[in-house]
Amino acid sequence: MKISRTSEPLVESTVEGGRVSRPRWFGRDVLPRPLPDRPWRHAPSGLAVAVALVLAVGVSVGATGTRGAAADVGPVPATSAACAPGWVTGWQTAAQPAPGNRSIGGATLRMIVRPQVTGSEVRLRLSNVYGTVPLTVAAASAARSDGAAGLLAGTGWPVSFGGHPSVVIPAGADVVSDAVPLVAEAGRPLAVSMFLPVAPPVVTQHTVALQTSYVSRRGDFTLADESAFPTTIRSWLVLTGVDVLVPRPVNAVVAVGDSITDGVGSGVDADQRWPDALSDLLAKTGGDGVMSVLNAGISRNRLLTDSTVGGGDSPLTRFDRDIAGAAGVTDVVLHIGTNDIAARRSAAEITDGLRRFAERARGAGKRVFLTTITPSDTGAHGTPAAVATRAAVNAWVRAHGREYADGVFDFAASVADPKRPTRLAPVFDSGDGLHLSAAGYRTVAAAVQPALLTGSPCLADTSPVRLLVSGS
Repeated sequence: MKISRTSEPLVESTVEGGRVSRPRWFGRDVLPRPLPDRPWRHAPSGLAVAVALVLAVGVSVGATGTRGAAADVGPVPATSAACAPGWVTGWQTAAQPAPGNRSIGGATLRMIVRPQVTGSEVRLRLSNVYGTVPLTVAAASAARSDGAAGLLAGTGWPVSFGGHPSVVIPAGADVVSDAVPLVAEAGRPLAVSMFLPVAPPVVTQHTVALQTSYVSRRGDFTLADESAFPTTIRSWLVLTGVDVLVPRPVNAVVAVGDSITDGVGSGVDADQRWPDALSDLLAKTGGDGVMSVLNAGISRNRLLTDSTVGGGDSPLTRFDRDIAGAAGVTDVVLHIGTNDIAARRSAAEITDGLRRFAERARGAGKRVFLTTITPSDTGAHGTPAAVATRAAVNAWVRAHGREYADGVFDFAASVADPKRPTRLAPVFDSGDGLHLSAAGYRTVAAAVQPALLTGSPCLADTSPVRLLVSGS
């Protein structure tokens, strides 16, 4: 079965003459699905939430390579028009195709996600990019989660699409919702609920979420409490992104890769992936060093080939969706190659793929960073030929990576066993000889040099920002 794909822009609702237009897809209207009249439950009228953001002082230093590097970025005065409120992707995941599960037809999905930034409104990106038929989302909501299936009192909002309470997403498309007046807080969980009347034959999802989400009994329970959600799942379905309206622009860095970036080997519901650890490090840096760290890792992913079974599209194939399609992205860190090595691809092929990805990112105006491939002594990843290929690729990255990228981060050296560098140090090994432990993921995150990233210059102003968000 051929899975349809597209590199076209995302669907977005726009404001025209003070009114919200219907969302559009490839120049055509996305079809909203009218529903019978029914009352929408929402947060109590007059709800007001004040959010104070105190931004610590930090330093942003631009560092470039030798071929068309991104320009250095310095602090931008907070009084500049460039530092007005704007949208940034606060959470995203990389999409994969999976066979549809009939049990989700007629049920409500409740996806639990943690945004990386704080702001006054959110909008949702729902995906049917791998779908073979149109996907109907008959109702959706967004709320603050209690950390599980429950909703914090007074925070639930219905979500609309071009002013309609439902949407039909064409096969091969994404859709972005209207803005929702829900306060998002960095690191605090959100619950996004979607009622699907019919299960699609192919669902767009992220399989290895390492996060518990929920499926309801049959019915629309988009604003119901946790008692309606008896089933747990550990994949993110349909939801692929959450944008946040921030009071001052926050730039984003995308971590692209395979199961190492996906966090395999770390705990469930623990946020111990290396992009999570990087987010924590940048938050501690404070000020203009803070960025939204987005995870675009897919387990079993390869640099050089696409896979519709398990591994997902290669980084170049999904570039427009996972990097160019996310709001506010300025930087990309690529950590990939171990699955290509296991598939017996040559060092020359892999380094050529790294070069082509870096050139694509540079061409899109992004600052891009390459990394060495972490060691392994297990299975096809640890054969003598694989060890030799990994060594050759890593030697090229260290010697020549800066000719094509804006910097190189030596992930391999940071977690290798000093006594035997071709394997992971025991403390950094999750136990399978390939994936990292939580300590290992913290260590590779520490190998990222924050001073080389673009940062968020508008956050150099540390004066408090107060937002008042009111329900109607």
